[in-house]
Amino acid sequence: MTKIKSLNDLRKLRDQLQSSIELRENAESPDAVVQVKVGMATSGIASGAREVFNFFAEVLPKREVKAIVTQTGDMGYKYAEPIIMVTLPGKSPVVFGKVDIPKADEIIEKYIKHGELVDGIVPESYKTI
Repeated sequence: MTKIKSLNDLRKLRDQLQSSIELRENAESPDAVVQVKVGMATSGIASGAREVFNFFAEVLPKREVKAIVTQTGDMGYKYAEPIIMVTLPGKSPVVFGKVDIPKADEIIEKYIKHGELVDGIVPESYKTI
């Protein structure tokens, strides 16, 4: 358990709790916010999915993007891990592969904020390409 030693510690704790409350409130209407699912199977974690998950969870609220960041199991694209699936409100999900921190930052700035497609999309029919 974290000890509160100063006013700044108390403010940090308040901010963390407010973020988790917002996350729960957004979970009641998931179709109205951006949804980011990170493939966190064992191979995904070995490829860096945990760092990608933490990046999205920390950065999206700071950039004032209302989003739900969740982890999921194997998404079936092991060759392209770490994998994320982003669903913008009212749009079909898009799967991005080989996502590292710089790519995650690009996805937030270009795709999530402005709807521009970026490199790294895993096509649904990847086996036929």
